[in-house]
Formats: sequence, structure tokens, C-alpha cells
Amino acid sequence: MATSMPALGQEGGDIVVTARRTEERLQDVPISITVFNQDQLQKRNVAVASDLAVYTPSLSVNTRYGPEKATFAIRGFNQDAAAAPTVGVYFADVVGVRAQGGTVSGNTVGAGSFTDLSNVQVLKGPQGTLFGRNTTGGSVLLVPAKPTDSLEGYVEGTYGNYDQKRVQAALNVPLADTFKVRLAVDRNKRDGFMRNRSGIGPDAYNDVDYTYGRLSIVADLTPELENYMIATYSHSDTNGYANHYDGCDRNAGDPRTIDPRTGRAYPLSRYYTATSACAQIDRQAARGDGPLDVDVSHPNPGIQIDLWQVINTTTWQASDTITIKNIASYGEYREKAAFQLYSDNFTVADTPVTRYYQGLGGPAPGRPYSNIRLGIQPGYDAAAGSTTTEELQVQGRSGDGKLTYVVGGYLEFSRPIGWNQQRTGISGNCSDPGTLSCVGGIPVSTTMPLPAAILSESRTQYKFDNHGVFAQGTYNFTNQLALTLGGRWTFDKIVGYSENNRRIYFSTPSATFLGSWTCNDNLNHPAPGAPNATPQNAVDLRANGGQISACGTQITAKTNKPTWLIDVDFKPTPDTLIYAKYSRGYRQGAVNFTNPGLETVGPEKVDAYEIGAKLSFRGSLPGYLNMAAFYNDFSNQQIFGALIAKQNSGLTGGAALINAGKSVIKGVEVDTGVTAFDLLRLSANYTYLDTELKELVPPALSPDSPFEQIIPRGTVGGPLTYSPKHRLTLSSDLTLPVDESLGEMTVGAIFTYTSSQMVDGNISIPGYSLLNLNAALNDVGGSGIDVVGFATNVTNKHYRVTTGGGYESYGILDFAYGPPRMYGVRVRYNFGS
Repeated sequence: MATSMPALGQEGGDIVVTARRTEERLQDVPISITVFNQDQLQKRNVAVASDLAVYTPSLSVNTRYGPEKATFAIRGFNQDAAAAPTVGVYFADVVGVRAQGGTVSGNTVGAGSFTDLSNVQVLKGPQGTLFGRNTTGGSVLLVPAKPTDSLEGYVEGTYGNYDQKRVQAALNVPLADTFKVRLAVDRNKRDGFMRNRSGIGPDAYNDVDYTYGRLSIVADLTPELENYMIATYSHSDTNGYANHYDGCDRNAGDPRTIDPRTGRAYPLSRYYTATSACAQIDRQAARGDGPLDVDVSHPNPGIQIDLWQVINTTTWQASDTITIKNIASYGEYREKAAFQLYSDNFTVADTPVTRYYQGLGGPAPGRPYSNIRLGIQPGYDAAAGSTTTEELQVQGRSGDGKLTYVVGGYLEFSRPIGWNQQRTGISGNCSDPGTLSCVGGIPVSTTMPLPAAILSESRTQYKFDNHGVFAQGTYNFTNQLALTLGGRWTFDKIVGYSENNRRIYFSTPSATFLGSWTCNDNLNHPAPGAPNATPQNAVDLRANGGQISACGTQITAKTNKPTWLIDVDFKPTPDTLIYAKYSRGYRQGAVNFTNPGLETVGPEKVDAYEIGAKLSFRGSLPGYLNMAAFYNDFSNQQIFGALIAKQNSGLTGGAALINAGKSVIKGVEVDTGVTAFDLLRLSANYTYLDTELKELVPPALSPDSPFEQIIPRGTVGGPLTYSPKHRLTLSSDLTLPVDESLGEMTVGAIFTYTSSQMVDGNISIPGYSLLNLNAALNDVGGSGIDVVGFATNVTNKHYRVTTGGGYESYGILDFAYGPPRMYGVRVRYNFGS
């Protein structure tokens, strides 16, 4: 697709993109693309990756663990925790640094990466033929501003409500004709908009606090040989996210009775958490809390992410028809995280059931506990990984210009740089799980209804190898007719190693004691170091002196698959492109040790069909109209499933990634824009998306499994998650006729609409619309100073964006909300050429 809004003075077809790894006119590329330049990103206040989805139909975002840890979905292809991305995020042609902690980590760009860009390109549909890591949904390409021959730059300051303070700056220095340097920095800090009413921990959540820097160097070693080096660093340190409670299971089953669905007693732990959630909602109502109020009891939460990366691109113009490009990179990702997974402030509810279990030694009503509290284990990161990539491309064309091609190979090695290690307190009164500061909580078993706290220690390391060889070529039979063929063979390997273990603390009226310390697998685990071994008896870690290596489990998963592309282009006129294509997409499987017996998931694939047209209009009223219709046949789909624990398993439930589905995804995208008299620019971008789960069959559980049921997130005949049926963006920019000596004055408005959508397979959120406004006076009096006033979510809508997903396991219905009205002023000084 074309841009959401052409750059000033440009028509849609004049924008240059790199969607096929070479520079081409946007209107000549047979791919559905949305492009934003730096000016458009500024007007939309895009600071972190999740902001981009608000303005891009077909692109959705899951901010379950906060915006800095967001995952993307394009055309209904979603990513859940532990899964490989369905959407590859690339900076300067290099994929995001990979990591895998207990929650979604890595695979994206650092906070601040949207500073000083040339453009952002959102490519829709499978892009595995030419891009490094195979994905089924698409790719997001961030193209940084490249050093130029001019001495120039800017300094920009922003102040807004919620005490936002942001400073951005860039300096471009040509030290010589053949050596150019560019430096960009971004410091952004804003208070959180989710107010914490518990009186414990921070006053607010969902804040912004990051520092970002980038150094770019271009060295023309010879007239034919260029070396382009980029080094980036991002540090983000926030209070993390918090969700508002909007519902609970007020009819949670009495654990003393039988659940007719399973033939077993209702889970005791779910009864406690559901009734505590209802009590928290009642407190909210008594205070008169609004949607942006939360009640979280974590005393010291926070998510800290450090990401740095070095990218080196060498381009050699070997001849008039051959260009050789080598792209190498190395990056590291580290994350520390402490937060309340379900944003709770729980106490044992006063009900007949809890009083009954109190008489058997259970906790008294009013006793505090946390459902799931993640803590930072001193000396360890929750996720820590490095990624090295190497890509060699040969780009060429035939002497007569009819054939253009790209041939290459890709190597990616992601390695641990320490343990992914974190301690989590479950159903207990843990002031700090990271330092083992836990006492009993609620009963997890009807056979021993003592107040118990489960302290789970996740200790893992992952090695990822993602390699591929690829070739793609376009042959122009005539000036009007062309055929593109592309193929790739991808080789993926995951080696996961785990020493996960858990402690159970019990409380009695007189003491707190350690009940057990075993491997975290319900008393069964593979033999130490043996991949996919037969379960054996558990190890008592207290008896062996705490040698957790006895829990060692290694799993290796390998896959290799071909993917391909066939495309036919027809250009009856230079400003008309009609195309039809078929492609195969593939996403690798995953390994996750969190859930015993469900540690692996296989790859998924999609057959994608698309037809489209790109039309450009010139003359006195220039513009563009781009359309695409697509149909995707999706199989062996990776879906999250809620896990219902057996009554006396010692577990409280959970969620696992499984292969359970087949789906059909189809839709239409329309993008159009027009410029009138060089004063008024209008654009509209609309996506209709129809997704349907055709099959949903969860894997069978073994008799030894600690879980009795898997509830896949979804319904046969229902839609996929993060797949709203309608997305619309309307944008306008008007240049006002003022005296040139004053500067250039513009006013703009951006309206977006998102229809209702499923966010947890079985839970939907209502649709919402947002209005953003901006007004600017550029080059005030010829001084090089721009002044911009902006406001986002002008009508101050309270709208849900995702859910915590804890209803089936815990009886909790919590939702994350999008930012309220944000407004402020930006002042920018431009200097140089």
C-alpha cells in the first residue's frame, strides 16, 4: 500500500522504499506497504514501537507486559509469549536482538529507536523470501537517517501533561568528502497515567523513562566501496504496566463440590483468587475508581531494559550490473523485571468456604497474599541474550535491464549471556520473591489446606540458530509485464536448557516452614542433561544440598522448511500497477519450560494469496489510490491455551503455547491520498479483516500431567485475537495562507477507528475511535525555529487495549487501557543546510 500521507511536496509514487532490499519507487513495488516519514512520526508522537500500531490499519499490538515489551500482529498473525515473532522488526535491515525470558522479551527495537529516521515501512504478508528471519505476518522496517554531505542538525524539546519532558537532537558532520558522521540522542520521561490506589509502591504505572543514543558513520573507502556503521544504545527503566479490574467470577465453584465439566472438585486456589478479585472490585467501587485507577500491592516494581547493537553494512559496486552487500551485526539485550502479573492487591475473602478451610488450618479472612508476583533475583537478569547476524547479498541485473535479482545467504546466532533467571511468588505473601522473602499464602490443595506460598525459580538458557539461503528475481517480458520468482530454504534450531525448581512454604499459627524444594515439574522430570528423556522420580533439593543442576533438562527442536513467492505484475501505464501473487510463509516452533509436559510447540505455515493495484494521479490534483485483497490459509497454528491444574498438583494453573488450530484470514486494504493546490493534503487508510478459526484441537495431556484440562484461547467459527474487523485512519494537513515572513503555518488532524476485537481468544474489547490534533508554525521569522502544539486522544476516551488473560485459571478479568488525553508543545531549532 502507499503512504499514510505523502511527504510535503511529494506524490505517493515518489517515495523510495527498500521492501525488496533495493531502492524502488513505492508505487512500483507489488507489496502492500504503509510508510511514515519522520514528520509524520512526530505528528503522531510515535516514541516506542507500540505507538505505531495506533495509526497503521492491519497492524495491531499486544501490550500485555507494557509498551516496551509489545508484540505485533499483522492481518491476524499474532505472537504469544515464548513464540517466535510473526512480525519481524528490523532496524537498518537487521532484525531485533533475540531473548526469551519468562514473559515476552526482545525481538524488537529499543525505546527511542524512532528518533531521527528516514522512514518506517510496514510490510504486510509473509516476507520470508528476502528477510532474515522467517515470519508469517509481515515486517516493520525502521530506516535511520543516513549521514549526509551537509553540516546540519536540530535540537528539539517537548513539554507536555503528565510532566512529560523530552529532548531530541541530531548533528550531522561531514569530516571529509569521504567520511561523514551523524549523532542522534533522545531523552524522554513522562509520569504514568494508571494511578495506583493501594498506597503501596509507586503512585502510578505505565510511565515512560528512557535514554537513547545512535552514532552513524559513512566511509567511502573507494568510489565503488562504501562502509556504513551504526551503533545504538537504549536504556529504559519504568514502573511497568498495571491493569484495571473490570470483572471477576462471582460464581466460582465451591471446592467441596464436583465440577461437571471435569468430574473433579473445583480448584481450591481458583476459588480463593476469584473471590479476592471480586473483593478488590468492590473496593474500587466504594472508592469511586475510574478505568485508569488500579490497586496493586507490589512494593518495588519495575521493568529495566538495556539494548545495544552495532550494525555494519559494506556495499561494493563491483560492476555496472553487480552490487555486493554484506550486513553484519551484534547486539545484546538485558532485562530485569519485577511486577504483579495480574495487578492485584489481594486478601483472603470472608466467605463460608474460606472460614471452613480456616477451621482446617487455612488462612484467616483478611490475610494478604499475591496471586503471581515476579521478583528480581540478585545478580541475574530475567532475560539476557546476544544476537549475531551475517547476511551476504548479490544484487544484479542483466545487460539489457530485463532481469533484476538478489541472491544471498543469512546466518543468525542467538546465544545466552547468562541465565534467564527470575523468582516468582505464587499464591503467597511474598514481599520479595527474588530474595526468598515469602511466608504462606492460600491453600493450593484440599488434602493439605495450610496457607502455602509457591516460590518458582525459572532458570533457563536458550540457543537459537536461524539460517537461510535465498534468491529472488524479476524478469520484465515487456515494459508492461513482469514475473517475479523467489525462494528460500530456512534452517532453524533451538536448544533450551532448564534448571527450574520450586519451593513451597507453609504457615501455621506458630511458624513458617519450608515444606518442599524440588524440581518444578510436579515430581517428574527428565534425567539431568538428557534431551526429551523419560520422566523419573523427583530430586529433593534440600537433601542434596541445593544442587539445582539435578533438575537439568535439555530440549532440542529442529526444523527446516522452504518458502517461496510467485508474483505477476502488469503496468498498462507508468502510473498503474496491477499485481497478483502467491507466497508460502513459515514460523518456527518454540521451547518453553514453564509448563511441565507442554515444553515444545511445532512450526506453523500459511499459504497467502493477494491481488492488488497501485494507481498514481498527476497534474493539478495529484494523489494515489492503492488497493489489495488477500486470502490466507493458516495451518498448525500456534495458540495460547489456559491450563487448569489438577486439584492436588501443587500448581495453580497457567498458560501454554500449543499447536491447536487451522484458520482462514481474508480481507481488503484501501489506501488513498490527494493534494489540493499544495495547501491541503488528505488521506484515508482502511482495512477490512475477516478471520475465522476453522479447527481448534488441543494436544492430549499425558496421565502424569499436573494439568487436567487445556482451554484454547479461541472458539471454532470465531475470530483470531488482535484482529479487528475494521480499522480506519483519516488524516488531513492544511497549510494556512500567512505572510511568508512569519513562517509556514499548518494545522492537522488524524482520526482513527478500531472496531471490537478478541484479545484473549474468549474475551473481546469494544471498538474505539481517537482524534489527534496538531498545529505548527515552522521556520518562525526565518529563524529555523519550529513551534508545534499537539494533542492526542483529544476527547479523552477510556478504551481497552488488551487483557491479562487470567479468567479461566484464576477468575480474574483485568484490562489494560490506552493513554488518556496527552498534550504539549514542541520547539525545534534546525541549523545548517
